[in-house]
Amino acid sequence: MADRPINHHVNTVFIPVEDIEKAKEWYEGVLGIEGGEIQFGHLFVADMNGIDLVFDEMPMWRGDNGELPALNVPAVQFSSNDIHASYRLLKEQHVELVSEVMHDHFFVFKDPDGNMLMVCQC
Repeated sequence: MADRPINHHVNTVFIPVEDIEKAKEWYEGVLGIEGGEIQFGHLFVADMNGIDLVFDEMPMWRGDNGELPALNVPAVQFSSNDIHASYRLLKEQHVELVSEVMHDHFFVFKDPDGNMLMVCQC
C-alpha cells in the first residue's frame, strides 16, 4: 500500500461554527489554545499536537438560506503527498467526487453513505 497517494493518516477535523471570532475566543479559553490567526475571514486552525481542529464558518457549504451546515460537510481530511494523483485514483475507482482539485490543494468526495470527506496536500 506504500504506493498509494492518500496517506493512512487523518490530519484535520473541521467543526462548523456560526461566528468565527466568538468560536476562536471560546475554544482558546476552553482548550487553552495559544496563538493562531483567523484565516480567509472564516476559519481558525487550532494546533492540537496531533490532529488539528479547524473551526470554520463554512461559507462554501451554507445553503441558500444561509443556515450553518451540520454533518453533511467534509469533517475529516486525509493528507496526500500528491493531490492530483489522489484525485485521479478516486476518479478511476468511480468514487463520487464533490469538487475538482481546488487551489492545487484539496478536493472533496463522498463515501458510500454520503459522508463528505476531504483529501488535502499539506
